[in-house]
Amino acid sequence: MKKKIILLSVILLLLFLLCYPAEALAAARNGLKLWLETLLPTLLPFMILTGILVHTEILQPTAPFFKVVFGLSPGGAYVFLLGLLTGYPMGAKLTADLYYAGKISRQEAEYLLTFCNNPSPAFLITYVGHICLEGKLHIGFLVGILFLSDMICMCFFRFTFYRKNSLLSFCTPKTSEQEYTSAGLLDFVIMNSFETMAKLGGYILMFSILSAAISHFWYLPAQGKYILLGLIEVTTGLHGLLLSGFSYSLRVLLALCMSAFGGFCIMAQTKSVLGKELSLHPYASAKCMNAAVTAALILIFL
Repeated sequence: MKKKIILLSVILLLLFLLCYPAEALAAARNGLKLWLETLLPTLLPFMILTGILVHTEILQPTAPFFKVVFGLSPGGAYVFLLGLLTGYPMGAKLTADLYYAGKISRQEAEYLLTFCNNPSPAFLITYVGHICLEGKLHIGFLVGILFLSDMICMCFFRFTFYRKNSLLSFCTPKTSEQEYTSAGLLDFVIMNSFETMAKLGGYILMFSILSAAISHFWYLPAQGKYILLGLIEVTTGLHGLLLSGFSYSLRVLLALCMSAFGGFCIMAQTKSVLGKELSLHPYASAKCMNAAVTAALILIFL
């Protein structure tokens, strides 16, 4: 069934490309513009620098705080802090890199995926706060709600999912740190980072065309279209809220829930960086719960 759905989707997108080439071209350009002007210059330097750190011995325990409060090893604490700052999908990328380097267990990696892969503060403040919500919502409330929701999800998965997995399993690194050094660590990290960025660009391109196809053939009330687009690709859905005609309170609710969920495009990007051994299920479950908790918090505080 899964293969049939994918095959049908591919055929429909091909028909859209052939029948409406102008709209498909515009969507592809918008997707590549987002990748080239936003993701590439912001994420690529982080990928290269953090990739070097992953394959060195710099990651050492600095304090028992993260072990006691979050149940994280030094490597897990590193992923948590950088994931908060860099945004989608760097939290998942760092988690996978540390797991395949043998520095964190598979259980901790899948536990980290439930709360370390989130929108960056810069994205929330600039795009969500100032552009999509027109600067009317206090930045502390915007960032605080999503952080609080993330921490609630972390507590839930820590004391249910992670605690049950007592036997830790580690990945055996295919290449030792000495071999990385002799082969040229910087060259390896740069090529790995560009490969990851190319994958992200491909996903953004395809989901941009998918969003354009849905917009073209949508004949139901327009408000439903903007919600669906937000579930598919978060930036497209957030931008659509400006045109939706929703009340401001509803726009706040939808914008923060979309940001917490991330969309299926981010989910596909996350899957692409996890590799074959790490499961997407903990991340997908956590994102659904994160969006629900965010909605509940907004209804309580707003």
